[in-house]
Formats: sequence, structure tokens, C-alpha cells
Amino acid sequence: MKRWWNIWLMAAVAACVTAPGPSGAPTQESMLNNYGPAPELTNTIWLNTAGQALRLADLRGKVVALDMWTFGCINCRNVIPALKEWHQTYSSQGLVIIGNHFPEFDYEKDWNNVQDAVARLGIEYAVAQDNDGAVWWAYKTRYWPTLYLIDKRGDLRYKHIGEGAYEETEAAIKVLLAEPYP
Repeated sequence: MKRWWNIWLMAAVAACVTAPGPSGAPTQESMLNNYGPAPELTNTIWLNTAGQALRLADLRGKVVALDMWTFGCINCRNVIPALKEWHQTYSSQGLVIIGNHFPEFDYEKDWNNVQDAVARLGIEYAVAQDNDGAVWWAYKTRYWPTLYLIDKRGDLRYKHIGEGAYEETEAAIKVLLAEPYP
């Protein structure tokens, strides 16, 4: 079943990206739903951003992958290789990956532990500390890990809970990167 789904999804995404519009010219419309404006990032503590806080308002024109994670979660750590690969492959094309670190346990709240984990895991993309859960709750997140894709206009377009669906998520990233931005 999964293989059939992957084949169907990849074909559907390819068709959406290249389907002719009313004028006969190819359109960039995707099959991804639009869930409206993504909540703004309010974090004040960041890693891998040259000391600057990232805000979605400042990232217009870029596609943002927002990963809700915590370093003590094995499932979260299992997702990191895919995030690192997408960061390496697509950051030059306009993808910005942000790890929103919302701790589950007290030891995960310690900033030194977060810094050590980011270094040990080889994470080079932006990581924000969210000890009070402001961003976590703004997105109505309930599970670690949860990945959101935000389009170039700042709208929430994709959500995946847990591990897996890497091919589907990458296909969605490609669709969003291909969409035009005024």
C-alpha cells in the first residue's frame, strides 16, 4: 500500500506542478491545502542564526520547514538526518529549516544541554528554544516530532506528525519552492 501511495503522490505532485492553466501555460498550483497564515515565531533564544531571532515576516519569499522537536525524543532524533539533507540540498533554493525545541522533561529545558545536543547531532540549521511553549501551542502541536511547511507568503500548507513520509514531505517542499512569489 505504501509503495502505491508514494508512486501516486509523486505523480500527482508532478502533474500539479506542470499542469497547464487556462491560458495553456504551465501553472505552479499545488495540491497542498492552504490552512491560512502561520503563527509568527516569538522565540528569543536561537542557535545557528548569528545571534538573530528569525521571524516569518522576515522570511517572506522563502519556504520554511518548522520542526517541533526535543533532543531527548528518539523519534525526533530519527527525523534529523532528513532535515539535514533537505537543508543541504534546498537552502540555496530558498528553504529555511527551523527546529523549534520544546522540552518534554526538565533536563531538556537547560540551554547548555540544548547547545550540546545540537552540536552532537551536527545540526547546522536554525534552532530556537521554546521552553514556555509559546510557538508549540500557537501551532496547536500535540506530538513530537511534528513538521510544518510554510509557503513563501507565510501560509501554513503542510503538516506531518511523527517519523516517516520523507518522500512525500520532500515532494511538498519541491512544490512549494516552485510556486511563484510576487
